[in-house]
Amino acid sequence: MKKSLFFLIALTFLFQSCAKVFYAPDARYLAGTHKIIAIVPPKVSIAPRKKVDAAALIEQQKSESINFQREMYSWMLKRKMQGTIFVDIQDVETTNAKLAAAGFQDAGLLTPTDLARVLNVDGVLTSNYSLSKPMSEGAAIAMAVIAGWWAPTNEAVVSLSIHDSGTERMIWNYDHKLSSSLGSPARLVDELMRQASREMPYFNNGL
Repeated sequence: MKKSLFFLIALTFLFQSCAKVFYAPDARYLAGTHKIIAIVPPKVSIAPRKKVDAAALIEQQKSESINFQREMYSWMLKRKMQGTIFVDIQDVETTNAKLAAAGFQDAGLLTPTDLARVLNVDGVLTSNYSLSKPMSEGAAIAMAVIAGWWAPTNEAVVSLSIHDSGTERMIWNYDHKLSSSLGSPARLVDELMRQASREMPYFNNGL
């Protein structure tokens, strides 16, 4: 019983809905002209929870924004090193330092054109993460033991967008909803990017 329970606790499942993808007619062409892109800190919203005050929630959202930005950068950098992505990615320290030096504390207040100008890049990858927690991990484990199925403990609605600095247009957008059990930012980003990379024009397997 202990081994079975440990297996249930350690195991993580991911449930997905169908993604919605937008391509500008010239998305692949414009992406091919990009030499370097930047991943800006995403906008993160977390559903209010009991015993968590508003100030603490705001700080958590800021912390998770940087976590998601770093995870996305690490994921794409690894694929760059593997040769599956052809564009260079500005490191997040440089991105965030340039934003801070320009006096911008919240990248979400800037237009993609402003971001590209400040960061001196050809394309900007922006994102939004809306996070909620429909069931506690303890309740999920109990449900798995009693009913034999694993309920999601975390849900995320994510939107990724690429903007071209030259045309000042959004050339690609990817909207997806994911639900996971006992997940983490790293796992969520890994699954999200694995799915999105099949459609993202910077990857060699894109359109």
